[in-house]
Amino acid sequence: MLLKILHGKIILFVVCITGLSVLVIEVVATRILSPYFGNTIYTYSSIISVILTALSFGYYLGGRVSDACPYEKYFYGIIFLSGFFSFFIEYIIVWFLEPMSKNISFVYGPLVFSLGLFFLPSFFLGMLTPFAITLQNIKFPESGIGKISGEVFFWSTFGSIVGGLVTGFYLIPNFGVDAIIIGVSCLLAAIGFIGLFAYSIQTKYLYVLLFIFSLFAAFSMVQTKIFKQYGFLYEGEGIYEKILVYDKDYEGRPARFLRSELNSSSAMYLDSDDMLFEYSKYYSLYSLFNKNPKHILVLGGGAYSIPKKYLSEISDAMVDVIEFEPTLYSIAKKYFKLEDSLRLKNYIEDARKFLLTTDNTYDVIFNDVYLSLYSVPSHVITKEFFLLAKSKLNDGGIIIMNLIGDIYPGEKSLVVSGMATFDSVFENTYFFATDDPKKIEVQNIILLGINSNQKIDFQDVLIKENINETIKNLEKQLIRKEDIPINQALVFTDNFVPTEMYTATMLERSLH
Repeated sequence: MLLKILHGKIILFVVCITGLSVLVIEVVATRILSPYFGNTIYTYSSIISVILTALSFGYYLGGRVSDACPYEKYFYGIIFLSGFFSFFIEYIIVWFLEPMSKNISFVYGPLVFSLGLFFLPSFFLGMLTPFAITLQNIKFPESGIGKISGEVFFWSTFGSIVGGLVTGFYLIPNFGVDAIIIGVSCLLAAIGFIGLFAYSIQTKYLYVLLFIFSLFAAFSMVQTKIFKQYGFLYEGEGIYEKILVYDKDYEGRPARFLRSELNSSSAMYLDSDDMLFEYSKYYSLYSLFNKNPKHILVLGGGAYSIPKKYLSEISDAMVDVIEFEPTLYSIAKKYFKLEDSLRLKNYIEDARKFLLTTDNTYDVIFNDVYLSLYSVPSHVITKEFFLLAKSKLNDGGIIIMNLIGDIYPGEKSLVVSGMATFDSVFENTYFFATDDPKKIEVQNIILLGINSNQKIDFQDVLIKENINETIKNLEKQLIRKEDIPINQALVFTDNFVPTEMYTATMLERSLH
């Protein structure tokens, strides 16, 4: 009787572990796909829909199989298969994800890869819940199917809750995606193997399974290690993204890059203090309005290139930096020459939340929170956000914003709608193209909002003969409002901000 009860508890424990595994895979899935397709509604919707679809089919088939073959060896065999196919997630990541993602739509790519990566492991894990109910019902018919079903679903769901929390709060911050996937695969395969051994599958078949599993496990670990590119100064998982630091030449000069989501988000030259990316040079716009701003806010730290410039050029300025990725501050100090300063305050917080809660006001706000071409945080490009930012500007203060996109004259232009939204809040605005104002392909666009009536006189000798090339060429880079349909563009609001759809449309245009 004791052994019978123990077997019943083991089934519930196993169901808890498999439920945990489902959520570990689901949460990690976003970290797998987001570097290639962005943290967008398409990515999240695809992952959730594919995993739920796989589970639902698994529930259906698992119920049928458990009625036809209600034996523990099949139950544990399915667990072994779920672990085996989880290894294929790692293979697809290493060998296929990056090269194939370049040729697949930004909209449908997450769906295609979610099917290829996560469907089979989730399908087999879904089969286990009805199978466990059948096995428990055979062992404890006196308990009733209702009680048994409730217990199985309770422990499965409880495992999923633990899996979601453990992955978000512990696994991702401390381990890489590769280690998490391989760890879950090994755990599932080990449980399945032990169950098969306990329920007397023929020994020779067991050894074959162990041999195949060991080969896949060893090769997965080795290939992952081989595939990783050598030469990275830093490689690690942040709270929100994978982060790489590496050196390479840029325009014939030695440079250091910070990369996240497959984009070089920040960089610096190693042989001088010159700003590397063209858009970052527009930090100097402050000099046209206030040569000695006292309080500066930088939204988005990255490698802290912009804060470093403000600190070095303005001797008594206080600089607040808002960066939601905690690891970047220490990375900037170690690899990008950021020095400790009493004039620099670093806040680990969302940009909009900080603006909502702070009592500080600023002479300059530099907004560079857009992660990549694929990931535009929708809550920091709406009219409500710009109104909030404006309320934190002192009289005569300015806001400088970097936006990535194309100046497309038709509908569904992210940049043009961003300009229209910005223009609806700031009465005095200027827009600059870092490449060419006549170019309709993707480039960095600088939005300048002035909290006063002060205009820029592009004919002023202080501009035309300025030693700063960015200031000197402002008129050349100016996007004239009469040349773009701002008045016809959608103004983004918290209620309606279709950034993902506009980004997808922009990427489709760039392919034609």
